[in-house]
Amino acid sequence: MKNSKLLPILVLFLSSSVFGQDKLKVVYHVTDAEKVPFVLGNIENHIKGVGGPDNVEIILVAHGPAVKAFEKKEAVPTVLSRIRTLNKSGVEFDACGNTLNKNNAQLTDLADGFVRVDQGGVVRIAELQSKGTYTFVPNIVGLIALKTPCLCLEPRDPCL
Repeated sequence: MKNSKLLPILVLFLSSSVFGQDKLKVVYHVTDAEKVPFVLGNIENHIKGVGGPDNVEIILVAHGPAVKAFEKKEAVPTVLSRIRTLNKSGVEFDACGNTLNKNNAQLTDLADGFVRVDQGGVVRIAELQSKGTYTFVPNIVGLIALKTPCLCLEPRDPCL
């Protein structure tokens, strides 16, 4: 008898949290300029895979060499177009303030829709993860960097 009173509560809980009433929250990360088109494609596929932008909240954090790929003067037209489309779908684009400072760049130099994160890209990712609601999707370089102390390909490139 007591269990029959719990059944409606259990059904309500399962239907609201397990079956997708809550939005997925995902933070993507890109540091490698050559990976930008790949990461944008992953985000596009992610949105399609969950049934549209109403079902997911995505933040892309860019820092290091990848930020250059988002500069209006450097970005290829297809990247700029994809950013506009993704931004209209609700994707937030965050640029590392430390990288912008290092490159003597301004937020206005980047594709429209970017937000400057003054605390830095890595700190932004950690903040989102620490909330416990964001899933972190690193890029390939990010995965390798977790296993190696430095991933610099050239001596003049700092490990960011």
